[in-house]
Amino acid sequence: MKVRWTITAVGHLASIYEYIAQDSPRYARRVVDRITARSRQIGQFPRSGHVVAEYADADIREAVEGAYRVIYRIAVDEVQVLAVVHGARLLPPEPPGNAGE
Repeated sequence: MKVRWTITAVGHLASIYEYIAQDSPRYARRVVDRITARSRQIGQFPRSGHVVAEYADADIREAVEGAYRVIYRIAVDEVQVLAVVHGARLLPPEPPGNAGE
């Protein structure tokens, strides 16, 4: 299945890189590479992630990569990465991102 990143999720990934790169650009690149690799895995096995308990929607799932939750929606012909959130942060009451982005 094709994997499409929403504008929101791309912004999260850029923010993660910028934050970590303040101390180590090399490590920041590794973290981002692992997160994007996880998104490719999600494309191959979209139902392998856990349903996000906060949203009670079987099509909104998450895959954990290190300290980060990759939140995604399974659509008819693609997987939409909605957000990348540090595991210690609370999710907003509504799913992040927008399928129309």
